[in-house]
Amino acid sequence: MKSAYPFNLRPTFPPASETDRWLSCCCAQYSFLLADRINRYKQGRFPIKACPLACHLPDLQERPDYYSQKRPLPQLKKSQPRHTEFYSQVLQDVAKRVKVTFDRFLKSDSNGKRSGRPSFKARNRYRTFTYPQIKEGCLQDKLINLPMFGKVKVILHRPLPDGFNVKTASVTKTTDGYYITLSLEDETVPEIKPDFNPDKITGIDVGLKEFLTTSEGETVAIPQYYRKAQKRLRVIQKRFTTQKRKQPQAKSS
Repeated sequence: MKSAYPFNLRPTFPPASETDRWLSCCCAQYSFLLADRINRYKQGRFPIKACPLACHLPDLQERPDYYSQKRPLPQLKKSQPRHTEFYSQVLQDVAKRVKVTFDRFLKSDSNGKRSGRPSFKARNRYRTFTYPQIKEGCLQDKLINLPMFGKVKVILHRPLPDGFNVKTASVTKTTDGYYITLSLEDETVPEIKPDFNPDKITGIDVGLKEFLTTSEGETVAIPQYYRKAQKRLRVIQKRFTTQKRKQPQAKSS
């Protein structure tokens, strides 16, 4: 069984600026990997309408995938020493994020719809970096130990359930502060799958003209309880206004 628990982070001033630096690095890495995918996609989809008998055809290159984009990370740390200050698995998760985004663009969903071409993210729109693996015992009292980031104060407003292990941790910057989402898993608790017949499912759409409309075209009128009670309400209000009120009796001294 899997579950997610969000908690509020209270970083001091140096960790707060460090969070912005990590987000800036992940955003730059995201844009670089996404640009690589878009350029390879454009180069491989131009149709050949006409060409001379003797011409040079460029060598075909494999389209980048998750593994080919995360493989150069060790070499990247050598060419750009500032990347050595960031956890390698966090940078690998950026490559996975690009993969998921680009796959939604290339492949259609179950309804046959495709999302638009992914766009580059501005620095203020990239707000989350993720640790895909985190060690057990990362929570120590009111502190959480993030690899290569340090210990940060966390507000545990509710205890973690017994038997669950922390699998991933995602740090998010919002307008009202910083949050961390812990993904928990307990393998001893089986996943409960709902037992229902999909052919008997009815969709409901709540509207303004009709109270609801089902997927089969049936409509239910708005009850309008207030409209129906207005006549009775007028009678009660008229009785109340015409009723004589008792005068308060003067107190005897």
